[in-house]
Amino acid sequence: MTSAGRVPAGALRLVAVTDSLRGGVEELARRGAAAVSGGATMITLRLPGESPRVVADAARALLVATAGVPLLVSDRVDVALAVGAAGVHVAPGDLPAIAVRRFAPEPFIIGASVGDASQVRYTAGADFVAIGPVFSAAGSATRPVEGAIGLDTFSALTKACSLPTVAIGGVSPANIGALLAAGASGVAVISALFGVADPMAAARAFRSSLDASGR
Repeated sequence: MTSAGRVPAGALRLVAVTDSLRGGVEELARRGAAAVSGGATMITLRLPGESPRVVADAARALLVATAGVPLLVSDRVDVALAVGAAGVHVAPGDLPAIAVRRFAPEPFIIGASVGDASQVRYTAGADFVAIGPVFSAAGSATRPVEGAIGLDTFSALTKACSLPTVAIGGVSPANIGALLAAGASGVAVISALFGVADPMAAARAFRSSLDASGR
């Protein structure tokens, strides 16, 4: 099965990535549901430092609250498989995507993270790639600052990966057009969705910019 068959059409448009478990599992699920209601097309559960049990509880709650969009679990392929999530997102230090592909059932989505050219090799076996951080902070202009890769490097890495890509890091409604023009299939947003008082309104603002881009 090709990656196009595993990733539902449009699922990479606006990926909402969780930022923390503040407020507990129920609050996380509420924020996830609000983001989806506002237009998020995929949820990635990322809770570094939490136990597998807590991550599993959060994943189950999100599966119920955000039914209708794919849920990926960051780093923990074991949890993703155990709870019946749509897939997993792996970083270069995790089990490589190509190894996960050998035992994952179909259709199991695998995302991979890339921050520089040395990490492109870890995308083998993945269905899509998250590249970044492109900008230093949400709301930044299209110029990179220290710690961010910038549009030119993002575009080069997109070509090198030869997979659908989502831009992450400092994404805002103001720079979405530039990111799509640089080759992004969509964007991944963390604090600008999960860290705001109204995730639904924030997601609507991102979707409005995405839809207005014409790409």
